[in-house]
Amino acid sequence: MFEVKHEKFNLFVPGRLCLFGEHSDWAGMYRTVNSEIAVGQAVVTGIEQGIYATVEKCDRFIIESKLPIYSGECLECPMDNAELLEVAKRGGFFSYVAGVASYINDNYSVGGVKITVTKMDLPIKSGLSSSAAICVLVARAFNQLYNLRMNTKGEMQAAFRGEQRTPSRCGRLDQACAYGVKPVLMEFDGVEVDSKELSVGTTFRWVIANLNASKDTIKILADLNRCYPFAEGKEQQRVQEALGIDNREINEKAIKLLKEGDAKGLGELMDEWQANFDEKVMPACTELIAPVLHSILRDEEVRKYIYGAKGVGSQGDGSVQFLCRDEESVRGLQYYLKEKKGMPSFTLTLKPGQSVRKAVIPLAGYGTRIFPATKIMKKGFVPVVDKDGMLKPAIFIMLEELFDAGIEEVCLIIGEDEQEDYDRLFEPVSDEVKSKLPLDRQEYADRIVEMKQHITYVYQSERRGFGHAVYLTRQFAGGAPVLLLLGDFIYETKAAISCSRQVIDAYMECGKTLVSVEEVPLERVVHYGILYGQWDNTDETMMKVESMVEKPTDDYAEEYLGVVNNKKQKKYYATFGQYVLTPEVYDELAAMVITADNEGIEGEIGLTEALDIVRSKYGMYAFRPEGISYDLGLPEAYRHTISQYGLN
Repeated sequence: MFEVKHEKFNLFVPGRLCLFGEHSDWAGMYRTVNSEIAVGQAVVTGIEQGIYATVEKCDRFIIESKLPIYSGECLECPMDNAELLEVAKRGGFFSYVAGVASYINDNYSVGGVKITVTKMDLPIKSGLSSSAAICVLVARAFNQLYNLRMNTKGEMQAAFRGEQRTPSRCGRLDQACAYGVKPVLMEFDGVEVDSKELSVGTTFRWVIANLNASKDTIKILADLNRCYPFAEGKEQQRVQEALGIDNREINEKAIKLLKEGDAKGLGELMDEWQANFDEKVMPACTELIAPVLHSILRDEEVRKYIYGAKGVGSQGDGSVQFLCRDEESVRGLQYYLKEKKGMPSFTLTLKPGQSVRKAVIPLAGYGTRIFPATKIMKKGFVPVVDKDGMLKPAIFIMLEELFDAGIEEVCLIIGEDEQEDYDRLFEPVSDEVKSKLPLDRQEYADRIVEMKQHITYVYQSERRGFGHAVYLTRQFAGGAPVLLLLGDFIYETKAAISCSRQVIDAYMECGKTLVSVEEVPLERVVHYGILYGQWDNTDETMMKVESMVEKPTDDYAEEYLGVVNNKKQKKYYATFGQYVLTPEVYDELAAMVITADNEGIEGEIGLTEALDIVRSKYGMYAFRPEGISYDLGLPEAYRHTISQYGLN
């Protein structure tokens, strides 16, 4: 039996909207028969409406609700496969939840779950996949209650397999709602499904409307499936083109436009997708003529409010999505649709992840491990030959990496008597000295002075631990995410961009507190903080963190902290020395400091403890950058650093 992780908690799972790539999920499945069919691809996002529930441990499987939509009905049955499968095969709402429960029961050793649906604002049968939402909710409930260690993709897989046990035949893109309200790129290569979170560069505003008409989804799917796996004639070939190579080209443009924040361009692309679909796919199915859909798409009054529009789901006269120009246009369009067309609607807003523009470097402390060098220099001043051939204080190498990564403000945590040394480090050289320097050194002297304009100091007057040092920068952070760099490491990238830029980009994708990690051998885990979790992408760079253990024994790490990779090998991951701290981390550090002060508790305030609380409450990711960290804080490590840094 898996360890129970929580006793009772709340869950929310949204519906999903396919922005581009409808039908590509099942079309891509046919690659198992015809390898010339293009890999299916779709850009899908969760929406702001969904299903809310409380979840708790139980000895049976129960789902209940007082909402009118359920008419007082509930499902209660034992965790028995035969009974769960019987419910799943009957069809209807309870079939979905029973299907997922039976799949979980088949594959894991679990007890029961009681799910109470408390709110549901997700429209039913509107192409927004309420069935997938409830399936993901059930999978997530079991996962979190019984610590099944499924990552997001694992929850999607369980939801999909569970829904497949019902009379419904859901699309494989439906379970993208597991990612929440953020866009995801999904690829469908035969039976393989891959997904990747996408970046959003500005706020995009959609209105999704019910056309209040009717469509025959079964006919649409039946007609289009006749075009696969081998096209017979030009009409069927054009369907494969539209859902294959044409679709991939449009998705490639959509990903770029989302990242760049080009709402006008994305709206025009929606019109382009619809026109291509109508030209190449509509002739294969009369249901796709969809007179109501095309009437509203051409409506001149509607066009005043939008950049572009297209159908939803299987297309036809079901629902329509509009990308609006601004917030005022959203209100105007919704009013027109309701009052003039009798079409109910709701909104979707995609917002960019908050940019990381600030960084913190803790430098206070005497540097006893590299004494007696620290009798004449601060630990951040130790010299290293940089890649450009200059011999620089290490702090300059750190700052260059930050500024090149887009950081605009840096807070240095120093001792209260140390600012004079730092001021001297950044002050201009005399004209006499500067005139004797080579031109590149003269330019660098100017850059040193310019660096100072972006630096703030915070003084750590008492040594209360790493977490306390970070806590002192809370006013500097000002409620924004900050990049934290350890003061005794420098980094060398193996990619086209710096390690810091990689970490910032990873945060922009996940939007949660993030810790960079690197692989360490088992015999070295005792020296590091070790993170355990499940990989959330196929290239094994983003991990959903499940636990953090400071300096574990190798026996403990081998049993509990080995992360299994695609080759079924156990690997161990230590902190790399770069973090993105969200406001929640500062909140937890503040609570720890206040508690310690009020109760007179002595001892250190640990950053790891605060991070672990944030992980349990809000979730946290680890990211494995392409790069090497070099330690400056130990004599032997420093010897290795000065001999190897810049050579890779």
